[in-house]
Amino acid sequence: MPAKENEHRKNISRRRFLKNVGTGTVAAAFAPAVFIGADKTGGTQMENQPNVIFILTDDQGPWAAGCCGNDEVRTPFIDQLASEGTRFPNFFCTTPVCSPARASLMTGRIPSAHGVHDFCRDGSMPPNAERYLEGLTCYTDVLADNGYTVGLSGKWHLGDSLTPQHGFSHWFAMPLGGSRYNNANMIRDGRVERQPGYLTDVITDDALDFISKNKEGPFYLSVNYNAPHTPFNGHPKDIVASYDDCPFKTCPQEALHPWAGRGTNQHMGNRESLKGYFAAITALDLNVGRILERLDELGIRENTLVVFSSDNGYSCGHHGFWHKGNGTFPLNMYENSVKVPFIMSQPGPIPEGRVSEAMVSQYDFMPTLLDYLGLPDPNDDMSPGRSFVPALTRKTNDAQDRVVVFDEYGPVRMICTQEWKYVHRYPYGPHELYDLIKDPGERKNLIDNKSQKALISDMRRQMGAWFERYVDPRLDGTRCAVTGRGQRAKIGNGNYGEDAFNPRNPKPRRNRRNM
Repeated sequence: MPAKENEHRKNISRRRFLKNVGTGTVAAAFAPAVFIGADKTGGTQMENQPNVIFILTDDQGPWAAGCCGNDEVRTPFIDQLASEGTRFPNFFCTTPVCSPARASLMTGRIPSAHGVHDFCRDGSMPPNAERYLEGLTCYTDVLADNGYTVGLSGKWHLGDSLTPQHGFSHWFAMPLGGSRYNNANMIRDGRVERQPGYLTDVITDDALDFISKNKEGPFYLSVNYNAPHTPFNGHPKDIVASYDDCPFKTCPQEALHPWAGRGTNQHMGNRESLKGYFAAITALDLNVGRILERLDELGIRENTLVVFSSDNGYSCGHHGFWHKGNGTFPLNMYENSVKVPFIMSQPGPIPEGRVSEAMVSQYDFMPTLLDYLGLPDPNDDMSPGRSFVPALTRKTNDAQDRVVVFDEYGPVRMICTQEWKYVHRYPYGPHELYDLIKDPGERKNLIDNKSQKALISDMRRQMGAWFERYVDPRLDGTRCAVTGRGQRAKIGNGNYGEDAFNPRNPKPRRNRRNM
């Protein structure tokens, strides 16, 4: 699409959106532009194998979309995607911070089996480029080996951002884990180039070009937005202003949590931060609409699986802090940190407008996607995930499909059922136990309740056995000095321990005790 026409369409969409703010007709106003009167000019798919588009946002809380029960943030296209597919409100990230969560999505392994335990602080660019997933098999490797054209538009943040890896042949990547939102640097053809415009739109422009060029399929595309990650400024002014009168009742600015990190101070009670966060989500939602529109124009929507999720959850004042698992120290495992939005949609195979209560995790995504596509899962016994395609496609209640999920963030581990959550911090605590039925807001820690002693013992035993089964001892997070301030080097080959995680020691040294 020519640049002027593309900009014209974005402006029309934005004006139409703002015109309908507060009228209750936002989604209705957009539906015709996306799904009615489309030009069915797409080609025949190779053996009718579905295309896949995985839209992954950055730091979007499980509460931060209309379809998730939030009537303040405006997300008509995400809501539409949910109405046309199946939504999983009990979808957990493996770690409540970006890089390890993304590594688990890609590999089907937990952090203590792939070795990424915190956000990659170093290793993205030369001269210290480090490939954190080297030697592991990702689902994109399988797709590329089975005839898919595999593309990335957006954030990578798993090391060596200059170089396409793991089956990707199209590579339009952010150099680092974060970015400003206007006139940002991006990597194309191995070079860092300044890209004029609003980054969320820029990422979508590249994604639309990839989709059009590969409409004959099959293709896989990761559309990895950095929104709504900080900074909370630089977003379209008209969208920011549309939240001027929002009461933000869904983001109570609670009394400061005793463990709150320094990052909370500048945002707690700051309406501009709230407006920026909400505006970033609405701006990315408009771009989700652009992707759906392009699929419909090309006549390939029915043969395209669209997945929508976020890398980790987020809190905007909830529990008295801002940010995710590293928004506090000790690191936290609150529901807003460990749950993420998750939707899968393909007209026909996937039921429309369904909400599955199944408890599933990012380590289940790789086997689920490959199962859905009818491709082999090459992972070994170190991968705990299993396909939740049955929960995705059946129309019966499937709440019992998965009764336990596990999380870890360095020395902090969690076991969660539909009724209970137990958090264990190695080696000395503090530990937590929450009754999620009576106390879904996780306000009353029952760890010292004598009547729960047997339950705590049983959950601790289950958790210990599960992690013992799936942990690679060389990569064990409980032995790493993870503080939520980033990971500077790969571990397991002499870089195991404090130096890989301590920002005061940028150059890791060999640890003879773990050679």
